[in-house]
Amino acid sequence: MEAASNGGLLYHEVQEGKLCAVHCVNTALQGPFFSEFDLAALAGDLDQRERQVMLEGGGGTAAAGDFLAEGSHNVSLGGDFSIQVLQKALEVWDLQVIPLDSPAAGSSLFDPEQEVAFICHLQDHWFCIRKVNGEWYNFNSLYPAPEHLSKFYLSAFIDTLKGSGWSIFAVRGNFPKECPMATEGSNGFGQWLTPDDARRITASCNQVESPIQQANTPVRGDQSGGMSEMDIIAAQQEEADLNAAIAASLMDTGGPFANLDAAHAYSKPYDAPVIEAAPSTMSKENHKEEADKSEQSVPSCENTKESASGSDMIKEVSSVEGKESAKED
Repeated sequence: MEAASNGGLLYHEVQEGKLCAVHCVNTALQGPFFSEFDLAALAGDLDQRERQVMLEGGGGTAAAGDFLAEGSHNVSLGGDFSIQVLQKALEVWDLQVIPLDSPAAGSSLFDPEQEVAFICHLQDHWFCIRKVNGEWYNFNSLYPAPEHLSKFYLSAFIDTLKGSGWSIFAVRGNFPKECPMATEGSNGFGQWLTPDDARRITASCNQVESPIQQANTPVRGDQSGGMSEMDIIAAQQEEADLNAAIAASLMDTGGPFANLDAAHAYSKPYDAPVIEAAPSTMSKENHKEEADKSEQSVPSCENTKESASGSDMIKEVSSVEGKESAKED
């Protein structure tokens, strides 16, 4: 059971340049524990160790030569850090990083609620999903505030990310419980928010059309080449929202026609009125009234054509008119 941390406040970092890996690690730890320089130092150390291993294992081979000639394998020119760098940073706090699709993850693949944190990666973007004081939040640095996730939506969201090509890792261990808000060396782009503040910021931003609302189709990992980080995350979030809405609608047993008979009742055609022919014993004046009434009713029967009685009625009217003409002659 995770104890309450930081007085119930949430620590969130908004995107700065391409430092999403820094934001991801710090929101997982819930405090400004690392800077971009710290992660760059870890990346340099990993590069040096990898080169040493290559030299010892076969530095004269073509593959080793190509590897040594290349630049860093742990940080790109754009500032994207490898999973090994994030893993080393979290190991400083005795935390383990486990791929969600590995056997070591166990049942977390199907029941993510039992974990405390996840870090997610696609192309050049990292973000963290974290449980703080018993509630789950999406600490994506592209968002102005943490986004609250229900337990149901957490599972649907992670399933959507997996299906869209994201690499997801569970983070396990004893997380820091407290972080002084005035931490020395704070990176300057982090903020502390109450859950109500985060909810209010998220709600105010949702009132304005966002890139998520502009994304009409989900973007899979193999279809997102050339797109910006914002476009990719926005499309994935829109897909997750859609899946959650569909799942919620399937759980609803009601609807506009909960009873199938009621639906049939709405679509049942009405019966066309049937006008009986006037008896032959009627007087000449009654014959004329009935003939006039019948002539006024003919167009409605011809228009609806919903019953064979319409054509029979026309024949009867014609018969009445014929008899009347004979009597006048």
